[in-house]
Amino acid sequence: MQQPRIETLQRMPIFGGMQPDTLEFLVDSAQSRDVAKNGYFFRENEVPDFIYVLESGSVAVLKSWLGKEYKIRHLGPGDCFGEMALIDLFPRSASVVALSDCKAIALSPDVVHRLCERNLEQFALIQMNFARELSRRLRIADDRIFSFKMGQPFTDEEELPPVA
Repeated sequence: MQQPRIETLQRMPIFGGMQPDTLEFLVDSAQSRDVAKNGYFFRENEVPDFIYVLESGSVAVLKSWLGKEYKIRHLGPGDCFGEMALIDLFPRSASVVALSDCKAIALSPDVVHRLCERNLEQFALIQMNFARELSRRLRIADDRIFSFKMGQPFTDEEELPPVA
């Protein structure tokens, strides 16, 4: 059993309420992904393949604009990214680059959908958790848009110059 990985998932809101045997199924079915500092987990507009759960290291989420990449978010251990790959199957909406050497759990949409065949209740729960996370992120984006429209600058570390 991969207990440290299961414990990582148990601390994450998107896996909240999941049964231990379900988490074990997900971890046993997952891949491990190591990305060196300055390497990319994926790039904007690529075909989605995995959702990632960061076990160690830190990453920046980047958006391209007029040939430059801008940091829109910073993530650390226990955070997830790429979850839209499990929902809409559209090309990646952003890039994710490693700010340090990183290790992540990589879950394919197929693994999550196999959960549906295995345990429909747990599948519904993980889908609800993904929806909650996406809703939380949408609220943050809405607040930023509103602040911008009202002429208020961002004051958090997310307002950073291009990395390119």
